[in-house]
Parts: sequence; structure tokens; C-alpha cells
Amino acid sequence: MFGNNLPPKHTRAHRTTRRFGSFVAAAGLAVGLIAAPAVANAQPNLSSNVSSSSPFLQQAERSLQAASMTLNNNARNAVWDARNALRAQATALSGGNKAQEKQFHDSIDRMVEGMAPGLIAERTPKPAPAPAPAPKPAPAPNQPAGCAPTARACVDIANQRTWLQENGKVTYGPVRMSSGKPGQETPKGFHRVNRKVKDEISYEFNNAPMPFATYFTYNGIAFHQGDPSIKSAGCIRMYRNDAQHYFNNLRIGDQVHVF
Repeated sequence: MFGNNLPPKHTRAHRTTRRFGSFVAAAGLAVGLIAAPAVANAQPNLSSNVSSSSPFLQQAERSLQAASMTLNNNARNAVWDARNALRAQATALSGGNKAQEKQFHDSIDRMVEGMAPGLIAERTPKPAPAPAPAPKPAPAPNQPAGCAPTARACVDIANQRTWLQENGKVTYGPVRMSSGKPGQETPKGFHRVNRKVKDEISYEFNNAPMPFATYFTYNGIAFHQGDPSIKSAGCIRMYRNDAQHYFNNLRIGDQVHVF
């Protein structure tokens, strides 16, 4: 019961904020700002924003109010400078206590907003816009294998399909087709388009129609319109639209690869 010199608990609880208030005054920040001329009716009432139990925030309020009352073109600059100085000192005072630091910073900024509305938003650098996402690469075309890149038309016997290409890149198809039946197989290898007859008939097979005939051998083998579900006598049968496209786009001399 004797010799107890410890300060009361409530005194220790406020030691940090009292010490900071004294530091602000000693640094001359508040004094320099308060020395500016004041206009009574211009001073905002910010008491509702500041905790009465925090001497530091009370000191901050007085400093910012003094800055806001400087009647010249540098008034907003003075408030901004005071705000930044007080926030820096609040960080040091908090000693790594992030919750206390945030409380001080938020209170200071509320006071600043009351004295100079929009100042913080005006002076705070806007975050750089997020970079636009890189465009997705175009899907790779369905490039069938097996056909020579030099060929303009490709005939895949095993899969009963055909397509047109340029420099090895598909430009049309693959589309369904039928090739020669056993014993009358479509000849494999490299051929050249040698003639085209739009309204062709087969003199060998009872004048059977062969619309859009595009010949690529000299013994009557051609692309032409027909039923691709029925094997042929060696020609490549195709649906009408496909046969017409081949007829319109293949030229004399174009290479045909049957494989």
C-alpha cells in the first residue's frame, strides 16, 4: 500500500494520443496553420466526426480547421499538406497497430472532407486501369492430314471426304463424297484439272447426268453432282452445292491429290 507511484489506468490508456498531440504542437504544424486569419462563420462543425476521448484527433481537427480557414488560393493546398502530415504522424504514433492507424487515418480524412469536399478524391491518384485481356487466339482450323500442301483439291478415299485448300490451309470443306466402287476405284495420286462441263452427261452410262463436272483425269474421272451415299464408277460424287463450288473455284491446271 506504500510507495505505489504507477499512474492511474485511464491516464496510461491515453498516453499515446496525448504524446502525439504534444508532438504535433512541438513540430509547429498546428501553430503555423492556426496563425492564419480565421473567419468564424466558415469554420465547419466536425465534432460529430471526432471521438471526444482522443486528444490526437481533437488536435488534428483543430489543425485542419485552421488550414481550411486560410483565405487565399493556397487554402486547399494547406489542408492537403496538413492532412498528409497528420496521417504520417498517425502512422508513426500507432507503432504498427494497423487498426489504430486506420482509425486515425479515417477520422482525419472525414475532417478533411468536411472542410474541403472532394479534395481527397481530387488529389488521390486514380488506379491505372486494368490492362485489357489479351485476345483469345483464333481456333485452329480443322486441318485434315494426308493431303500435299501443293494440292488445290484433296480426296481422302479412306474417310470418304474431300476439301479445297490454298498453300495447305483448308478453304472449303471437308465435305462428304463417294468414290469408285471395288474394281472401279478412283485412281490415287496427283492429277490436274483439265476441263469443266456444267451440264455434263455420261455417254458411257446411258446419258446419266453429271452436273458441274470438273475432270481431273483424261479417262473420264471428275468431281460432279450425285448421291454421295452410292459408290461410283470412279468419279467423285458430291452434293449439288459442293459440286457447284468445286466447279466455280477450281481452275484448269489446279492440282488434285487423291490418297
